[in-house]
Amino acid sequence: MNQPQTIVRIAARGDGVTAEGLHVAGAAPGDTILPDGTVEHGPHHATPPCRHFGTCGGCDLQHLDDEALAGFITDRVRFAAEGQGLEISELLPTHVSPPHSRRRATLHALAAKSGTLLGFKERGSHRLVNLKQCEILDPKLFALVKPLRRFVDRFGGKAAVDITLSLSDQGVECSLKNISLEGLEATAAALALAQDNGLARLSIDQGYGPETVWEPEPLTQSLSGVPVPVPGGAFLQATPDAEQRIVADAQEWLSGAQTIADLFAGLGTFAFALADNAKAGNPREGNAKVVAVEAASASHLACKAAANMRQKPVTAVHRDLFRNPLQPDEINKFDAVLLDPPRAGAREQIDQIAQSQIGRVVYVSCNPSSWAKDAKRLIDAGFTLEKLRPVGQFRWSTHVELTSYFTR
Repeated sequence: MNQPQTIVRIAARGDGVTAEGLHVAGAAPGDTILPDGTVEHGPHHATPPCRHFGTCGGCDLQHLDDEALAGFITDRVRFAAEGQGLEISELLPTHVSPPHSRRRATLHALAAKSGTLLGFKERGSHRLVNLKQCEILDPKLFALVKPLRRFVDRFGGKAAVDITLSLSDQGVECSLKNISLEGLEATAAALALAQDNGLARLSIDQGYGPETVWEPEPLTQSLSGVPVPVPGGAFLQATPDAEQRIVADAQEWLSGAQTIADLFAGLGTFAFALADNAKAGNPREGNAKVVAVEAASASHLACKAAANMRQKPVTAVHRDLFRNPLQPDEINKFDAVLLDPPRAGAREQIDQIAQSQIGRVVYVSCNPSSWAKDAKRLIDAGFTLEKLRPVGQFRWSTHVELTSYFTR
């Protein structure tokens, strides 16, 4: 390189990229790369707020200011669409979750002679970062780092302990895996950990599956005002603000639909919101009827129980949509379809939607690449991509999500 080059964008894995195609780790848009490889910081290069940044694998992009971070999230979604030749009628403003908003996370702990390490894994390594601060976790979750470190220090073995934390209506749920509690002392210490730190639920997997050892009252997660029982390991959106954003998009786009299929429904994040949609838009029409289809039996049963308890017009159906997708004649019975599949996308189900007569589809995705391939199938079947919103609920991460609306 004989001349300075300027970083013009951030690549999918977080490297800065110049117009000439040079990739530079830790560079931000507007930075200048000198011929000797030195990086001169530009206007969008921010001072990382966390002491662990650069080592910890929890964050990739703390060196970007808010404008550059939102730009990266937008570009990931826009480039995925353009890569499949998709025409976007309206690209909506990008939503980025604020710091300290993550309500679920998986940490790891390892007992050592020098003291237990507890935190995220290092970037590209199985080594652990011993967390002293965290700019993404909700403070209620981070407050458990010290007591959990002390607990693993006493009872941890040679294997790393997996720690899953999440916030529910009643407080923090904590699940420990790969730890053995033998004897009264260990059992009493586990109960003390739960009581002293106000845990809503503590479960421990000693190699035979998770067992709940502390749960003063049944755990619930309120979804659009409906308290839904929370099975162990159930999926929740990472941040409450992002959940509100994507649910609001779905409600707006499917306003007036009287019958809706909510596919890959989980606990009912969208189902309970959409069930009230028609009533809010046109009280004369009454509530929408939603069929919530989910393969995970525990989540399906939780959604069903909550709907029955609150007498919501949500019918929970247990069905594996990968092996047994809804067929066109089944889809045709609905006014609209919403789907929120896993990262791999929903090719089998999308193919059936494409062959149906349905005219409104909301697709929520946690993987722009798989979404774009599925979206191309919808476009080829006569749909128009009306609206697309990039969503960055995993702040400072290269993990990007989106909401999208198709009509025909």
